[in-house]
Amino acid sequence: MESRNQSSASEFILLGLSENPEQETLLFALFLCMYVVMAMGNLSIILAISSDSHLHTPMYFFLANLSLVDFGLATNTVPKMLVNIQMKSKSISYPCCLTQMYFFHFFGIVDSVLIAVMAYDRFVAICHPLHYTTIMSPHLCGLLAGSPWVFSYFISLTHILLMVRLVFCGNNKIPHYFCDLTPLLRLSCTDTSVNKIFVLIVAGMVIATPFICILASYARIIVAIMKVPSSGGRKKAFSTCSSHLSVVALLYGTTIGVYLCPSSVRTAVKEKASAVMYTAVTPMLNPFIYSLRNRDLKGALRKLFSKKIISSS
Repeated sequence: MESRNQSSASEFILLGLSENPEQETLLFALFLCMYVVMAMGNLSIILAISSDSHLHTPMYFFLANLSLVDFGLATNTVPKMLVNIQMKSKSISYPCCLTQMYFFHFFGIVDSVLIAVMAYDRFVAICHPLHYTTIMSPHLCGLLAGSPWVFSYFISLTHILLMVRLVFCGNNKIPHYFCDLTPLLRLSCTDTSVNKIFVLIVAGMVIATPFICILASYARIIVAIMKVPSSGGRKKAFSTCSSHLSVVALLYGTTIGVYLCPSSVRTAVKEKASAVMYTAVTPMLNPFIYSLRNRDLKGALRKLFSKKIISSS
């Protein structure tokens, strides 16, 4: 009850990745390039899939959703950081901070669950090819793609509702480049035990559970691949699986380190490095990982760009 008489902070200071001006200039150029590559890659995939009727299948439907989510996740964090570096201003208002936090968790949760859905889709396609079209019906695909968005909406909203009850009466400097739960909870001068318990529950549901499902799906896929008689076919399949699993390891390895590891082993530097991986690096890599070895998607991208060139000439 004592916190009701305390005034809460009206704004926060995002300290960013570095306070060194020379390093900030380098970081600005690096993250600007990463963001441009990410935006072009993900938006190109969305346009290619939507414009080519041959790609209107469950796998590409989920991939288009993933590209949209990756674009939203990176756009929610990276541009604000670039503006802060360019304008030499690191402040963010309390409402804007909560808004950024909401969309970060909203897109992050959808991203995590959707990758698990895509792993299940590949499991059905490889392990049950004759029943694939029956199992992956339009109704189930819509349910698998839409449920993460609805689920994420309510979970992210709950995070924010639990956050607004807290009071920030002391230090308002966030050792991060965007507003995230864990650094904000450390700044609160009120009891955050309910928030921390909810974070652990949600992390178990949207990080640990999808990660286990992905590993189980790929374990079954690898067993199925081992039965392929052609060594060339096995090599190609293993190459595709390894690239997918590298993204999975990068995404879930960093998020588990931030949200499920004990606070005693976490530092601000580790949290920022992990955040860079899942807010900038992974969204940038996904278009390349999921398209470079995909002949149909590469063909659709070539058609898309050739149409653009012809229409502009």
